[in-house]
Amino acid sequence: MWGPGGRLARVWHNKALRATALTGLLSLSGLIILALVREQTGTKGFLVGLGLAVLPVPLIIAVFRWLDRVDPKPWRNLLFAFAWGACAATLVALIANGFATEWLMTTVDSSSPTGQADADTWGATFIAPFVEESAKAAAVLLLFLFRRRDFNGLVDGVVVAGITATGFAFTENILYLGSAFVSDQTLGYSGIRSTTAATFFIRAVMSPFAHPLFTSMTGVGFGIAAAAARHQRVRRVLIPIAMLLTAMVLHGVWNGSATLGGYGFLIVYALFMVPVFGLLTWLTIWSRTKELRAIREQLTAYQTAGWLTPPEPLALSSMRARGIARDLARRTHGAAAARTVGEYTAFATSLALLRRRAYRGTAGPDFTAREKELLDRLWERRETAQPALAHAALSVPLPRPRRVPRPAPGTMPAPFWPAGPYSGGYAYGYGSGQGYGYGPASSYGSPASGYGHGSPGPGYEPGSGAQARYGPHPTYAPWGAPPPHGPQPPRTPQPLQTPTPQPSQTPQPPRSPHLPANSATPHTSPVAYGSGGPESRL
Repeated sequence: MWGPGGRLARVWHNKALRATALTGLLSLSGLIILALVREQTGTKGFLVGLGLAVLPVPLIIAVFRWLDRVDPKPWRNLLFAFAWGACAATLVALIANGFATEWLMTTVDSSSPTGQADADTWGATFIAPFVEESAKAAAVLLLFLFRRRDFNGLVDGVVVAGITATGFAFTENILYLGSAFVSDQTLGYSGIRSTTAATFFIRAVMSPFAHPLFTSMTGVGFGIAAAAARHQRVRRVLIPIAMLLTAMVLHGVWNGSATLGGYGFLIVYALFMVPVFGLLTWLTIWSRTKELRAIREQLTAYQTAGWLTPPEPLALSSMRARGIARDLARRTHGAAAARTVGEYTAFATSLALLRRRAYRGTAGPDFTAREKELLDRLWERRETAQPALAHAALSVPLPRPRRVPRPAPGTMPAPFWPAGPYSGGYAYGYGSGQGYGYGPASSYGSPASGYGHGSPGPGYEPGSGAQARYGPHPTYAPWGAPPPHGPQPPRTPQPLQTPTPQPSQTPQPPRSPHLPANSATPHTSPVAYGSGGPESRL
């Protein structure tokens, strides 16, 4: 039944059926949570708690989306994570914590005169962190297993875990704020001295990132596992478990600090939680910078093969240059062109991260098909995106030379290496600037061919090397096997020779020997990218 053609296997691999079952499960959990919270707070308390709990949610989600700008995750993944935290994880926590509290009361009452207080303290410090962090980690695990293509590194783990914890804190805040409002109505408190105001200040102003901080530790573990090579199986299993335990410890310390009184809570908050939050923020931003550097290094190979122009790896590895390219396209061609540039950027980023997974041996058997699909989508949008990115690359300083990371020994099938229409690099000149060249592979700073950094001229000007013109769609040539391990001897860039024009002919760019003579018929885009910017000469 579970074989390749079995009935259960067909049901399991039916994506529509799985999505329907998951949606039904989350909807049922949400209805149960709604009924339980309303039973404890009443209708009026529920509405007040809902209105106050929703206030910090847009800010927290905006912060995680900002961290995820390099390779934004699909909204369906984030929506699932938020719904799981708000519905399924909260339901599991309410039920499990209730049973645990009852068990603790029956065991502690007989030995302590303050059994109720002791049971609450033990439950909040030891039981609740274990139950809640395990329930939230289930969403990260599901996305790690079933959306592996969208899970590339530490930033992805932090974002998914943070969004899940945001949903969990949202529902929990409804319960706490609604209960506080009911208490104030009973005791006659109101205004800034009310329990509702104090609860809102502590949970939504002082510590809106408390739950995201705890669960992000689990996300860090899964992110490290996603970045590990295929042969590092121990790391891929033990690190997520260790970071889940770390999240539980942080959660327990935070809950336990509430029993230390006002000064004890502030000491734990200032000397423990704030530094951990700062360390996690720094680690996430550092990992995002590392992803941008990996994008530049991986896309250089496609530039050498002819799929990308020389300025593109540099422009696509800078968030500032990406924004400049979109703004330039919007000003000159409208919102549709800006969306095209955004799509081109997203596909190029996915291509670079896919190639990085191939180096680690975790790309999977669909590497070749996925690579070809992304290259096709890039090729369809090149006319609009490439000139804008070439102009935006002028705002990015040249990077320091770095060694390209060597591939890890993997078991993936041999992928295909895209062979472009021309061999070697291209040259772009903008104004009167000094040219800095991109040679083959990752050679930075070679004077063989390059594009100039200087004041923009009146339009698109060919540089000192050959002008880049594209013919038909590049063909695929077999790569054979990943590059060998260890440092390789440097490759000397070969300067491109510009043919001498004949009286009756226009200058033609150099061609690879394997392409026909008529494979590159140039044409010029009818609209230039602004005054002083490059035109598209494809």
